[in-house]
Amino acid sequence: MRRTLLRETAHQVIRDAIVRGDLAPGSVVRDADLAEELGLSRAPVRAALARLADEGLIETKPQSHTRVTPLLSRDVRDAAAVVRAMHELAARTAVPLLTGADCAAMAAANDRFATAARAGDVDAALRADDELHDVLVRACGNRAVAATIDRYTPLIRRLERLRFSAAAGQQSVALHDRLIAACRARDAAAATAVTTEIWRELEDLAD
Repeated sequence: MRRTLLRETAHQVIRDAIVRGDLAPGSVVRDADLAEELGLSRAPVRAALARLADEGLIETKPQSHTRVTPLLSRDVRDAAAVVRAMHELAARTAVPLLTGADCAAMAAANDRFATAARAGDVDAALRADDELHDVLVRACGNRAVAATIDRYTPLIRRLERLRFSAAAGQQSVALHDRLIAACRARDAAAATAVTTEIWRELEDLAD
């Protein structure tokens, strides 16, 4: 159990550093350096790097180097297409099951998103965005959907952080409002259509 927790901790911390840009695209990473910085042994760090390589955030060339993957539009676009499909499925499945409290939670998350976007607080804005969409992901009850979104969203977030702007944030607020209205009306088709619009914007961002 302790080994599992250490691997999970290392994975989460390193992944967050890559998404934030603390570990920049193309930068070389060394398991010994990361282990020392995190206060861990090299084994969980190596396991975390192997998992991140499988997720497309790290690339390793034997006898050469291990580095953070470059930001490639093709990779972001492919990830965004997969994440969009999963969020569409979540919306179709979840909307008939939502409670008033779920819709209120989405509205509160959008308020936090709007405040953060106006302030230029990218971390808070993306966190609130995740919280809003996570309501539908949790309500749909499909663990494969949740796992797929968790795996591929970090590839998109790296680009979002670089391209985030107050204007784009306000457009997202309006889209979120339409999504919440559709959820309150229990209109799964409308909620799915807005979800498609939201995530297609990220595919366009990759281009």
